[in-house]
Amino acid sequence: MARESESGLPIEPVYGPGALEGWDPGEKLGEPGSYPFTRGVYPTMYTTRPWTMRQYAGFGTAAESNARYRDLIAHGTTGLSVAFDLPTQMGHDSDAPIAHGEVGKVGVAIDSVEDMRVLFAGIPLDQVSTSMTINAPAALLLLLYQLVAEEQGAGARQLTGTIQNDVLKEYIARGTYIFPPKPSLRLTADIFKYCRSEMPRWNTISISGYHMAEAGASPAQEIAFTLADGIEYVRTAVAAGMEVDDFAPRLSFFFVARTTLLEEVAKFRAARRIWARVMREEFGARNPKSMMLRFHTQTAGVQLTAQQPEVNLVRVAVQGLAAVLGGTQSLHTNSFDEAIALPTDKSARLALRTQQVLAYETDVTATVDPFAGSYVVESMTDELEAAIVELMGKVEDLGGAVNAIERGFQKSEIERNAYRIAQQTDSGERVVVGVNRFQLDEEEPYEPLRVDPAIEARQAERLARLRAERDQRAVDGALTALQKAAEGEDNVLYPMKEALKARATVGEVCNALREVWGTYEPSDVF
Repeated sequence: MARESESGLPIEPVYGPGALEGWDPGEKLGEPGSYPFTRGVYPTMYTTRPWTMRQYAGFGTAAESNARYRDLIAHGTTGLSVAFDLPTQMGHDSDAPIAHGEVGKVGVAIDSVEDMRVLFAGIPLDQVSTSMTINAPAALLLLLYQLVAEEQGAGARQLTGTIQNDVLKEYIARGTYIFPPKPSLRLTADIFKYCRSEMPRWNTISISGYHMAEAGASPAQEIAFTLADGIEYVRTAVAAGMEVDDFAPRLSFFFVARTTLLEEVAKFRAARRIWARVMREEFGARNPKSMMLRFHTQTAGVQLTAQQPEVNLVRVAVQGLAAVLGGTQSLHTNSFDEAIALPTDKSARLALRTQQVLAYETDVTATVDPFAGSYVVESMTDELEAAIVELMGKVEDLGGAVNAIERGFQKSEIERNAYRIAQQTDSGERVVVGVNRFQLDEEEPYEPLRVDPAIEARQAERLARLRAERDQRAVDGALTALQKAAEGEDNVLYPMKEALKARATVGEVCNALREVWGTYEPSDVF
């Protein structure tokens, strides 16, 4: 009996030439580094250099996270990836009442340029690539990073990295939004324009399906809704007067890698092919770089278990292999203890070593696109492509990603799939090792990393000292100028940078914009 894939598509026990009957490899595959980029976005892929090993880290204070970054760099990390705590993600200062109990818990607390300065102390920002997982207040964190780099003597045009800056997926799957969709998209367009002029090597957005997958999206839903969001961002930038080939080469994506290796490889191949076609046929892109779907991958945190956590080392290795065989440009491998708490130094190092084994001890980097021509992978790619395109069509029928979000379409579709997965797990139809089969009578003790609760008080003290020492008149004037830009059509990043330089806090800047743009209230009308 045929099994089903994570997307609900049949997987046959045997595939042969008949599966690809009438199949045109020129149309479907092309060459690596060439349209439609099914086989990868670069001609040589990993045969000349491996992917960027970008380990995601950040917790507690900026000083603690800085120590973790230095350790990761010393052990071979080639790119930093910053996790921010929930108050920072929501645009609140650490001493705001709403931030109580959350400061430093799931990432690092950044309240001002002073915290950002500590976060990257001793790390030359013109020599590292930094990714920042931040969305609604992405512009602020980007500008704080630029200010610190300039203090180090690094020019903005030298800086390389990525801000996630994907607020649409927050309305769908995650919830760390601030402003309503329309001003959020205006802010995204302002970031595109600012970076085109000031930071041309910076990736201005990482359009994310990862969090949708964590919320329960199937592989087909993950790609369909992510690409639909990407289309909305491109339309926004074009409507703001930008030429597609001026900004599209700096777009990037962020996906998950699950343990279902074959479907994940097919998913990545289908995503590249669809995006290339959309950029060429709908938006008239001419630069091949505008058609390349470049992406970062993170292994599937939602598939890690608190039971028998060491088994997660195996899961992460398989997931990382799926990302590499699928042609990722950078990779974060989760630590085995992330289902329990923040990773320890040892578990974070093991996660990095997993990537290094894949890169240097296996032969998957010896040849470009090892699965090309595989009966099963090519068939699964075609079937996934059809399912993805069908879902994208439903979003278009509702008027595009924003209108579909406002009607609750993507959220309800993901919730239905999450419920299906939960039912299969509860019934035992879906085996989860250590959870519903192969359990232990008693779990072995494990001592997780814990965040010091005194961090919140220390951050509040830093903020009080900052406010007492700064030129408040300069801060107030800069925030007024920011609000004036937000009310009109000027790019808000220029007055925002002046406010942050004057030592306005993240919360103060976001509050100034809240007064102009309001805040988003979700709707579940679909």
